[in-house]
Amino acid sequence: MTADIERPVEFNPPRQTTRILAIANQKGGVGKTTTAINLATALAAIDKNVLLVDLDPQGNATTGVGLDPREQTASIYDVIIGQAHLLDAVRPTAVPKLSLVPSSVDLSGAELELAPLPRREAHLRRALDGQAGTWDYVLIDCPPALGLLTLNALVAADAVLVPLQAEYYALEGLSHLLRTLKGVKRALNPRLDLHGVVITMFDRRNNLCQMVAQDVRSHLGDRVYETVIPRNVKVSEAPSHGKPVLLYDLRCPGSQAYLRLAKELLVREAAGLTALAS
Repeated sequence: MTADIERPVEFNPPRQTTRILAIANQKGGVGKTTTAINLATALAAIDKNVLLVDLDPQGNATTGVGLDPREQTASIYDVIIGQAHLLDAVRPTAVPKLSLVPSSVDLSGAELELAPLPRREAHLRRALDGQAGTWDYVLIDCPPALGLLTLNALVAADAVLVPLQAEYYALEGLSHLLRTLKGVKRALNPRLDLHGVVITMFDRRNNLCQMVAQDVRSHLGDRVYETVIPRNVKVSEAPSHGKPVLLYDLRCPGSQAYLRLAKELLVREAAGLTALAS
């Protein structure tokens, strides 16, 4: 990780009414933003108030729900550097009960701006403190890197959900990420847990996908969600229409998988199945 995680940080009392989940994987192209958008939509569809925070400078979660980052008066960048209040940046979406804090191209330079500031890793947490209770869930779409923006998400989060493509190098990258999560938990955020690993872009006809899924499950057991997200053309098409796949085609296999994932997430929450693997 490029950011220092050795300095202790003070914490406010933990939130009881809102769960903050970081959607993170340092590897790009694993379905991270797709999972953030569609899991948020699925939770909203089952009557949860959800805030999606687009912390990725690419802004794909913002465009994926139909908003143009260039047209927003305030973004998560303004919130993190202290130029705007969180509520000033919250935007409604076409999905009832789902709101968004949009990204901005300015985020690409945010790490340099945050680096010399005190408690640089806790700016997002401070922005959420006192406001997150407005929603049942806050989902943070992290950039595909383990830098200062992702560190802010991990310090703010209660737990981390890791989308993992069923491919050859999956376990190697996952091991690195889990070591980082344990370091953040030890040094900066004692409440941080692994919510689970979600296997994405899964093709049941592909023997390699089957082998990787079995390998991940053998290492992490019930930390791996039973729900898998299949490769599905509708999931790939939906972002070009500025819609979550659940709005684009509710009946397609991808939409149904994300609804199952949301329901499994709630079951896991109720059962307390969130802990970092040893």
